[in-house]
Amino acid sequence: MFSFTILAITFGVVFLAELPDKTALAGLMLGTRYRASYVFVGVAAAFAVHVALAIAAGSVLTLVPHRLLQAIVGALFLAGAAMLLFKGDDEEDEVKAPSDQSFWRVAGAGFMLILVAEFGDLTQIMTANLAARYDSPVSVGIGAVLALWAVAGLGIVGGRTLMRRVPLKLITRIAAGLMLVLAGFSIYEAIAG
Repeated sequence: MFSFTILAITFGVVFLAELPDKTALAGLMLGTRYRASYVFVGVAAAFAVHVALAIAAGSVLTLVPHRLLQAIVGALFLAGAAMLLFKGDDEEDEVKAPSDQSFWRVAGAGFMLILVAEFGDLTQIMTANLAARYDSPVSVGIGAVLALWAVAGLGIVGGRTLMRRVPLKLITRIAAGLMLVLAGFSIYEAIAG
């Protein structure tokens, strides 16, 4: 059974929960470096997979021990921060032209980044819970996908706009710093439990 009300509730909850999350940051970083439409296709596909997993097997995610999940997320954030901070100095500080990066390569990078970084995320678990509560998986799935796509789009477009005013090197250092903070919180949660 499809319900616009459940779709709207899901959209609002997921959008607000995801807006301050790492997705906007990841979209912003990818959007500063690559063609926005290529990035969005990869990110959108990853979110569709995440929502499908949440709808189909969301209850399994709640079985993963919270501490283990937080430790894995913390390690991924540390790796991401290290990659941003220690990239070679010979790499360009400008956004690469679309001709320098193929559609499949850029979309694939966006897909894999979101697929890994968002696995077991709060919004994925919330989506599973909403699907179970409302017994309307199509409504919940569409609402969640649209919310996640909206947040990703805002991050990607925001990244393109930001690049016009702020050097990429500064954006990269700030993003790495934010990833280090998020890694610290995740590792703290894993230890403190």
